[in-house]
Order: sequence, then structure tokens, then C-alpha cells
Amino acid sequence: MSENSEKRSLIQIARDSGAQETAPPLDLGARVRELRKERDWTLEQAAQHAGLARSTLSKIENGQMSPTYEALKKLAVGLSISVPQLFTTPSRSQVNGRMALTRNSEGQSHITTTYEHELLADQLTKKNMLPYRARVRARSMDEFEGWVRHDGEEFLYVLTGTIKLFTEFYEPVEMRRGDSAYYDATMGHNVISTSQEDANILWVTSLY
Repeated sequence: MSENSEKRSLIQIARDSGAQETAPPLDLGARVRELRKERDWTLEQAAQHAGLARSTLSKIENGQMSPTYEALKKLAVGLSISVPQLFTTPSRSQVNGRMALTRNSEGQSHITTTYEHELLADQLTKKNMLPYRARVRARSMDEFEGWVRHDGEEFLYVLTGTIKLFTEFYEPVEMRRGDSAYYDATMGHNVISTSQEDANILWVTSLY
């Protein structure tokens, strides 16, 4: 299998395990009802806080009327939130937060002829980016079967050793520990080690 195929496979693994879900259209009435119930308010209490008639609030919650901007402002003030928050349903991650800890050398391993990838935070789903460490084994462009290309953008950071970054539209760049590069991943790119020992790099690839 070519390195290009291996790289696409690595990206696809992350996408398959973290595909974004399309959010359904927001139901404003249901959102207002949810916010009211979170506060343990009756319709009467919520209407009083917002300075609206109880019948008006009831119609809004049941989708029987579209509130004016003035009514939306009153609702937001009464609920102690901003107007945009009336139209934004917090995602699970916003409510609970999430974190993944990957101990040194405990990431998911994917070995190719030119790189040894260690996928980080692999237990998280619905990621927007793919972080991984890579040990660069290649010493020459001849070891690659063409350019590596894939969707998204990519950030590269040199952890140890020295490398040469080859890209389709730029001259090769020598990089050493602490150097970084950010580039369009649809542009052909490959990396080789130029130090005596294999270089180690951090790669972060956007998934969407």
C-alpha cells in the first residue's frame, strides 16, 4: 500500500469515528419552554419576568405565533440570557465539556513504510481535527509513491531531529526542533528526516 493510501486511511479512520451530525432546525417555542422549565417557572411566572401576557408566551411556546423582536428582547431579559442564546441550543460538549488524555506512547499506532503514526485522543468522537505524532522514517523522496494529498488544512511542528518539508508549489524547507508550518493539505506534501536519527513531529489535520 502506498504512503498516500495510508495517509488517506488515517484521515478516514478519524472521520468515520467522528462524523459531524447535522443539527435539526431550531424550534423556538420548544427552546423557550426548555429555558422556562430549567428555571422551574410556570407560564405565569415566566410571563411576569419577561413582561409579556401569559397568553402571548403560551402561543410562542406552542408555535402559534412568531414573536416580534421586541418580544424576543423581553424574553431574553426575563430569562437573563442574550437574544442569540434563544436560538442556540447548547451542544453536549458545551454543556458537559470533554477531554481526552493520551499518555506518552499510548496513542493508537499506524505504521507505514515512511512514517510511524501515533493517533492521539482517538477515544474522542466528533473531532474537528486529527492530532497525531509521527516518527519520520523516510530519508528520500524516492521512498514515496507520489505526493500525499487529502482534504483540510494541516499544522506540522518539529519535536525532535531535523526534517525537510516538500510541497507541490514551494521549494523544500529545512526545519528543526521548534519550527512549524501550516499549509493547505490538498497541496501535495511529503516529509523526510535529515537528522541521523528519525525525526519526530506533531501533526494536526483539520477534518472538515
